[in-house]
Amino acid sequence: MSKITLLIHCPDTSGIIAHVTSFFYKKQGNIIYIDQYVDVENTVFFMRLECEFNAETNISATKEEFKETVAEKYNMAWEMYSDNTLPRMAVFVSKYDHCLYDILSRYKSNELKVFIPLIISNHKDLEQVAQNFGIPFHHIPVTAQTKEKAAEIQLELLQKEKVDFIVLARYMQIIPKSLIACFPNRIINIHHSFLPAFAGAKPYHLAYKRGVKIIGATSHYVTEELDAGPIIEQDITRISHSHSIKDLILKGRDLEKIVLAKGVKYHIERKTLVFNNKTIVFI
Repeated sequence: MSKITLLIHCPDTSGIIAHVTSFFYKKQGNIIYIDQYVDVENTVFFMRLECEFNAETNISATKEEFKETVAEKYNMAWEMYSDNTLPRMAVFVSKYDHCLYDILSRYKSNELKVFIPLIISNHKDLEQVAQNFGIPFHHIPVTAQTKEKAAEIQLELLQKEKVDFIVLARYMQIIPKSLIACFPNRIINIHHSFLPAFAGAKPYHLAYKRGVKIIGATSHYVTEELDAGPIIEQDITRISHSHSIKDLILKGRDLEKIVLAKGVKYHIERKTLVFNNKTIVFI
């Protein structure tokens, strides 16, 4: 049995659902999930569909037939994915290890249905972690003078390994435009939700001084505008006067791990659809 996942957005009009479901019915598919949403303000239709087939399905032929008989009729922007191939995910990291350990633990326990061919870092500190999990580690230093060259090396490695998307597990470097252009809406970042009010190297210290009552974390796709890409997942936790700076940091790191993992999982399961710098997440 094989399964495909279809993501669609297009101008809203009548007949879309009927034509899409009829297409899969005629191909003897069994639709096991379907969800749709209409942005009334912009008159845009969004859909996510999962369909199972009793036999192996030629994904290329199915895509071509869907394009000719359905997609072109409704002027659709769409993607169709097969579950026969695992997405290939690269991980970028610097010195913080909490998100990396969490991702690799979920990966090894088969919670994340991906293949990780490499880990890239601008420091050597976490090389042993990669070795412990049996994943190739590439140390690519990044300085003001070597940024462009480092980006070239990174891109060459990513292309060589046929990477589908990238996860920034607390990678403390600005992603170059050249890399973002090659992976549009396919680079996932995590950061605390204090930005921009508490930006800088020690946001938790600043938040502590202001007596915050809530801290949070946000996972989002990377765009050229720093920390302003489409948001995938967010979460918060309460803080009181009894919490120390250390408590804030620990709680913040727990949130970062959970929110990043959820964002990555939604992307792997093809549950996210980006439109106008906003995500539609089918949960």
